[in-house]
Parts: sequence; structure tokens; C-alpha cells
Amino acid sequence: MVTLNVGSTERGPFPRSSVSASAGRAFGAIPPTALVLLGIVSVQVGSALAKHLFTAVGSFGTVALRLLFAAAVLTLLWRPSLRMSRRAWTVVLGYGVILGSMNLCFYLALARIPLGIAVTIEFLGPLLVALAGSRRWLDAFWALLAAGGVILLMEGRGDLDLAGFLFALAAGTCWGLYILVGAALGRHTTEGNGLALGMAVAALVAVPFGVADSGTALMQPWVLVAGLGVALLSSVIPYSLDLEALRRIPPRVFGILMSLEPAMAALIGLIVLQESLHWSQWIAVLCVVAASAGAARGDHSVGDRQ
Repeated sequence: MVTLNVGSTERGPFPRSSVSASAGRAFGAIPPTALVLLGIVSVQVGSALAKHLFTAVGSFGTVALRLLFAAAVLTLLWRPSLRMSRRAWTVVLGYGVILGSMNLCFYLALARIPLGIAVTIEFLGPLLVALAGSRRWLDAFWALLAAGGVILLMEGRGDLDLAGFLFALAAGTCWGLYILVGAALGRHTTEGNGLALGMAVAALVAVPFGVADSGTALMQPWVLVAGLGVALLSSVIPYSLDLEALRRIPPRVFGILMSLEPAMAALIGLIVLQESLHWSQWIAVLCVVAASAGAARGDHSVGDRQ
């Protein structure tokens, strides 16, 4: 929808405000595994809500609203400083462009294929990052298992939209790049500064597409409220939950828990959007989940959410 390897890039304390301090105390009372699971549910419910917005403002308009509101909220929370080195700004700009592109591609996929399938295909990006460079024979098995899952997805139902599949694959590619650039973001920025500024750059990437595609439809009051809800559910809440969880559990454990995301997406799609999958596509989702969990058991980072 962030193991900033992507999650570890932003593991500083919450900003010093009464709101963030209260949130920190509230999160501290929740077990870290529950925080991760709540974050997974939040981001997938946010994606389901976003899909309901497509009929009013399209996929581009929905992305624009999500990133614009997320950038506004994160900027208010972190109050990032603009005084950074040229190298830091280069990383922030790259991070933001990749983040914006990832969301545009994912929502284009979501407009064409079920939520569970879109997330499963997209998850191949971080999985490839986790497996890249590995020489363990077991990791070759996880790669083959994920590839088998993709084949099942394509053959499980003949009406799977090819453009939607390719957009999800592009989103997964961006997700893999997002993880790599996110690691650099953590080295060159502190606390939530990089995340907030990167989200602002992503909004600048997406908003022109949204305005060109949807125009004044974006200004309807109910659309603005729904867009704020998508931003909170898909970005602000899960990122905050993930950051707190990463303070208290190893990234490897976080990665294993994140591997549940494709299955949760399929379940949320079924419950909220009434998107039923063929039995072979459920098996495909489980193959990718198993491959991701297996890869995360190594010393790699599976990454985080879109």
C-alpha cells in the first residue's frame, strides 16, 4: 500500500508532540505482532475503500487524494526540516518518485483485477529483492514456488486482465526499487523527515495525473472525506504501526509477518469487495505467501507496503 530497509530507515522516535506522544503510549501497550497485523488489515481495507472511489474520480484521482492527504498528515506530524545535503535531497527525490509511480501502477492494476491478485503479483518485487544474490539452494526453491504461484494466477481464470497483471508487475518492480532506495533514505535522513518529504514528492508526482483525469470531481466533499480515509488507512496508520513494531521485533520476524499480506488482501477483497477467486488462484496466493515467509527466514529483508 515499511521494513524500511524500508522500515529500518525510519526507526527514530516519534515527533515530540502531545499527539505523537499519546500515540506512542497507546502503541506501546499493543504486542508488536498485533501492530503488524493491524497494519496489514489497515492497508488492505484502505485499498478496498480506494477501489470504491474509482467510479467517482478514477484510479489517478484516488492516488492523488491518498498521497496528498498522507503527505499533509505526515508533514504535520514530523515537521521535517528542508535543510539537508544535496545527496540527501537526491535520495528523497528518488524515493518520492518511486513511491508515486508505485502507487499509480498499483491503482491502475486494482481498477482491472481483484485486490488479492494485485497484491500477490506486486509482492513479487520485494520477494525478488529478498532472494537476489542468495546462494542458498532453499532460496531457489522459494523462487520456484513463487513462479508456480504466478503461473497458477494466470491459468486459474481466463478473464484475468493482462493490462492489470502488467500494471501490478510494474508496481512490484517499483516496490523492489522502493526497498533499495528506502535503505539509502535511512542513512541520509533522520526520524520521519525522509518519509514525510518523500511522501510530499510522491504527491507532486501523482496530483497532476489526478487533476488531469478527474478535474473538479476531486473537490466533492464526500470524495475529499473518502480520500482522507484512504490516506489514513493506507499510509499514515500502517506506517506508524510498522515503525513502532520495528522497534520491538527483528526485521526478519517483521518480514515473515508481512508475508501474510497477499492472503489478507484476498480475504479483504472477498469480504469488502465481493471479489471471489478461483480455487487455483487461492492456491497461487498461498504459494507466494509461503515463498515470501520462507525467504524472510533468511538474513534478507522482504520489504514493506505500497
